[in-house]
Amino acid sequence: MADPQADPAAQPELMDEDEPFFSNLDLFLFSLIAGLIVYWLIFRKKAEPIPEFKKLESTPQTTRETSFIDKMKKTGKNIVVFYGSQTGTAEEFANRLAKDAHRYGMKGMSADPEEYDLSELSRLTEIENSIAIFCMATYGEGDPTDNAQDFYDWLHEGDADFSGVKYTVFALGNKTYEHYNAMGKYVDQRLAELGAQRIFDLGMGDDDGNLEEDFVSWREQFWPAVCEHFGVEATGEESSIRQYELKVHSDLNMNKIYTGELGRLKSFENQKPPFDSKNPFLAPVTVNRKLNKAGDRHLMHLELDITGSKIRYESGDHVAVYPINDSVIVNRIGDLLGVDLDTVISLNNLDEESNKKHPFPCPTTYRTALTHYLDITNPPRTNVLYELAQYATEPKDQENMRKMASSSAEGKALYQSWVLDSCRNILAILEDFPSLRPPIDHLCELLPRLQARYYSIASSSKVHPNSIHICAVVVEYKTKTGRVNKGVATNWLKNKMPADNGHKATVPMYIRKSQFRLPFKSSNPVIMIGPGTGIAPFMGFVQERGWLKEQGRKTLLSTVLYYGCRYKNEDFLYQEELEEFEKTGVLTALNVAFSRDQAEKVYVQHLLKKNKEAVWRLVHMDNAHIYICGDARYMARDVQNAFYEIAEELGGMSRAQAVDYIKKLMTKGRYSQDVWS
Repeated sequence: MADPQADPAAQPELMDEDEPFFSNLDLFLFSLIAGLIVYWLIFRKKAEPIPEFKKLESTPQTTRETSFIDKMKKTGKNIVVFYGSQTGTAEEFANRLAKDAHRYGMKGMSADPEEYDLSELSRLTEIENSIAIFCMATYGEGDPTDNAQDFYDWLHEGDADFSGVKYTVFALGNKTYEHYNAMGKYVDQRLAELGAQRIFDLGMGDDDGNLEEDFVSWREQFWPAVCEHFGVEATGEESSIRQYELKVHSDLNMNKIYTGELGRLKSFENQKPPFDSKNPFLAPVTVNRKLNKAGDRHLMHLELDITGSKIRYESGDHVAVYPINDSVIVNRIGDLLGVDLDTVISLNNLDEESNKKHPFPCPTTYRTALTHYLDITNPPRTNVLYELAQYATEPKDQENMRKMASSSAEGKALYQSWVLDSCRNILAILEDFPSLRPPIDHLCELLPRLQARYYSIASSSKVHPNSIHICAVVVEYKTKTGRVNKGVATNWLKNKMPADNGHKATVPMYIRKSQFRLPFKSSNPVIMIGPGTGIAPFMGFVQERGWLKEQGRKTLLSTVLYYGCRYKNEDFLYQEELEEFEKTGVLTALNVAFSRDQAEKVYVQHLLKKNKEAVWRLVHMDNAHIYICGDARYMARDVQNAFYEIAEELGGMSRAQAVDYIKKLMTKGRYSQDVWS
C-alpha cells in the first residue's frame, strides 16, 4: 500500500476558503447523534453487577516452581542432577546419582531441564557445597534430546557467568554414530567456557559396548572425588532407601484408575488432539501383511489410519508406538511373587516437593503397571540387582547379586556374562534366584519405564495423507539359557490384525519429526541406500517422487535406490511396488544386492563400488543427496568407507581429503543417515 505521507497525489485537496465549515445536513446529523446519546444515558438498562467469585485454591500445576535453586534451598538439597533423556536411560542414571548423595552426607534431586529455568545456574553458588551434574544423552546425528533442546539453545546463544559453579557431566551415546556423545561433550565444554569449575572428568557412556559398566566405573570414581573436593567422608550407609511409599486402595471409583493412559486419565476413551508423547492417538490398524515370501523370519507391513486426528507427517519422519508387555510374562511375575495383580495401588513420592509424584500414572493396578508402564523384558541394571539383593533369603544369591552390582572386575564380568550375554530379564532372574522374592511394590519402583518404539515411516503423506505405514521385522531369539526372548513391540504389532467383527485393533502412536528429508529442489538427484527394513523411509521417498512426477514437477532422471536382502525369492521386500516404480521411470535405477544368492556375499556397498562412475558423477557433478537407512554398526560404516574409496579413486583424493569431502556433504545436508544399532 502507498504511504500517503510520501505521495502528494494521495493528499486530500485543500478546501475553498468561502465554503462554510458545516452544512445544514451536518448540523442535523450532529443533533440526532447528541439526542441519542442523551436518551441512552438516561434510559439505558443498568449494567448487571459483576458477581464476585471466590479465588480458587491454586493447584500444584499452576504453582509449579521453575526455580530449582529455591526448591533446593527449601528442601536442603545441595546436588542437582539434570538429565537430557530420549529413552529414559539418562533419567534413570540421574535418579541413581541423586539417590547416591545420601551416602556422602549430601542431599540430591534429579531434574528435567525442560521444567526449570536454567539461567538460574549461576545462583548455585548461593548453596554451600553444591554441584550440578548433567547426564546428557545424544540423539540422532549429534542432536540434543527433546527435553534438552531449550537448554542447548540457551547455552549456545547465552553468555552467562558461571564463576564458582561446580559441575560434572556424564554423556550417553553410541560409538557407531558419527557424532559420538556430541551433546555431553558440548555441555561439558560450554559450561567451562562460561566460567564453571569442572570437579570431575567428563564421563563417556557407550551403548554399543556396555553403557551400564561405563556409568558404574565413572560413578565409582566420581563420588570419592566429590568427597575429596568438599572434605567430606562417606557415611557408610549402604542400605536401600525407598523413594516411594505404597498405598493400597480398597474402595476407589474405577473411573479414577489408570488403565494404560500416558497422561490424562481416560484419554484413550475420550481422544482429543493435539497428539504427542503424553497423549498418543489410538490409530486403527487397517493392513497387517507379511512381506517376505519364505524363510524363518517374519517381516511385516502395517498401515495405521490417522483419519480425523489432525496428525501431519512428512516422508522421513518417525512414528512412535507404545507397545504393551506379554501377558504371559506379567502373569508369571505375579505367580512367583504371590500377589493379586488386580490390587489397586499408588506409589507416592516420599519427597513431597518433587515434581515427580509417582513413578508411573497412579492410581493403577499392579497388572496395568507391569503391562503398560514398566520395562520387564530388558536385562535389569546393576542398581536394581543391588537393591533387590536384600530380599534374597539364600546368602549365596544375595552375595552374587551384590557382586554383580559392584565395580570389581569380577563383579563386572559376572554381570556381563550372567545378565547381559545371557539376556536375562527380571522374570529370568526371579526364576534363577529362587530365594529372591521381593515385595512387588519395591520391584515396580525400581524397574525403568517401558519406552515408545520408533519406526521410520514407510509412506508419503502426499500419497497417503490419512495413513502411516510401518515396515518391521519381528524380533525373536533363543538365549544362552534356552529361553525364547521376544521383541516387545514387534511381537505385539504382529498380532494387531484388522478385525472383522467390528472391533478395531488400535495402536497408541504419535509422530516424531526428523531431519531426514528429500531435497527442497525436486530436480536434485537422490541416492538411497537401505538394506532390509532400512527400505522403510525410501518407500515414502519414492512415493513422493512419483507424486511430484504426476504433478508435472521438473524431476531429473535420478532417483536411485540401492537395496539389499538375503534371497531374491525369500525377502525381497516390496518387490512388486519397486519394480513398478522402475518400470514407470519413477525409480531411474533399482540396484538390489542379494547377499546369499551366491557363494560370495554381495552387499549394497559392493554395488556402490561396482557403479562407482555413475555414483561419483551424481554426487560430484550433479549435486546428488545421499540417504542411508539401516544398521549403524556395520552397514552404515561400510557404505561410508565405500564413498571414501570412490572419492579417492575418482576424485584423486587422499583418504584424509575423502573423509573431509564426505563430512562437508554431511554439513551441507547432502549426506543423511537414519540408522540404529
